[in-house]
Amino acid sequence: MNLKELHPNLRLRIAVAFVQRFFDIMLVPLMVIHFAKLYGAATAGLMTLVVALAAITCNLVGGHLSDTYGRRPVLLGGELGACLAYLGLAFVASPAGGGNGIVMYVLYLLAACSAGTALPANDAMLVDVTTVESRTAIYTINYWSTNMAFMLGSLVGGFFYYGYFFQLLAAAGICLGAVFTTTFLGIKETAPEDGVENPRGVKSALTGYLFVVRDRVFLRLIVAALLIRSIEVQISSSIAVRLGDHFTTQDLIDLGPWHVRVNGVNMLGIMRAVNTLLVVCCALWVGKVLGKVGERRRLMGGIVVFTIGYMVWAVSGDAWTLIIATFVVTAGELMNAPVKQTLLANSVPDASRTKYMAAYGLQVRLGLLVGSLCVTISALIPAWGMAVVYALFGLAAMALYQSLFRAQDARAARVAHAVPTAG
Repeated sequence: MNLKELHPNLRLRIAVAFVQRFFDIMLVPLMVIHFAKLYGAATAGLMTLVVALAAITCNLVGGHLSDTYGRRPVLLGGELGACLAYLGLAFVASPAGGGNGIVMYVLYLLAACSAGTALPANDAMLVDVTTVESRTAIYTINYWSTNMAFMLGSLVGGFFYYGYFFQLLAAAGICLGAVFTTTFLGIKETAPEDGVENPRGVKSALTGYLFVVRDRVFLRLIVAALLIRSIEVQISSSIAVRLGDHFTTQDLIDLGPWHVRVNGVNMLGIMRAVNTLLVVCCALWVGKVLGKVGERRRLMGGIVVFTIGYMVWAVSGDAWTLIIATFVVTAGELMNAPVKQTLLANSVPDASRTKYMAAYGLQVRLGLLVGSLCVTISALIPAWGMAVVYALFGLAAMALYQSLFRAQDARAARVAHAVPTAG
């Protein structure tokens, strides 16, 4: 499939999504670090917790609005709100703005709520204009785009936070203004006409989610994924704050007169960029190497390796140790990620796929809540205590995945027993 064959909306949304992810990945950990410097890690954790809760609420509201009024108006409203919020943040952070922390927090909250409201409309639009046959190719392009945005955003944010914070916020506001203009001029409505005319009400949506909640096996899958996600988000929350506050500036490379010195924010950008680059370059190769390894061994081994890497990130203050741990984290991620997707596919009933996938997606937002709580907790306990917390998350996830495998075995046994043998 080439780009010319794609629906015009898709071509524009892929480009727009890259810009949005770039600035989101670049600025979210920097805002956490900024608020931690202003108010302390404990207070910053509570502040980002409120942001995460508000984003979850706006995400659910945005989904309902997208079904009721169509994708395009919700996208326009969310993108305009984010643009204005970041322009406001840039002004407040500028020499003329005074740098008032409370005003900055309100504007950051507005930006997060705007982005959260628009996200369901964006996701729905991608589904609206793709076919079953083309979706794999489209999501593959999105995967690469996401990781490239992650890598570039991490590097830019890590190296330009000190001395260029205002400029980064101004660039975000200007580029998000371009995103709004692109959507206004180039994006057409894609929502099914009957879906807009006869939207699903709030009561109907709540009833559907209640059905999902009663599926205890699927709930275990969500909680297990949430535990892994709660470890993953630490690189943008408690680990980011620790590196920003306690990492000692040191030489990463020292070759006589030529050396590279890094501070904590630099290290954060390097770690995130190395992780993303390894994922992009090694995902297919690792898949072939581990293709003959059993799913259960691969998942459990991956969680162990992944968690150990994060535990090192939680306690180490040495630049090269942190980089080596990044390789460990990435190896664990590449080992377990495909198996988690397979488990999800095997656990979702065909007749209720939309509700189940939407419920599973909430673990991403809930993981951000846990990350915010961990910022507060990290201010109260030592670094090794956070490493213990990560270990407990990993062990709990392994126990839940083991129970899911047992449930699959029991279901397969029941099916085999129910099938009559040929006589």
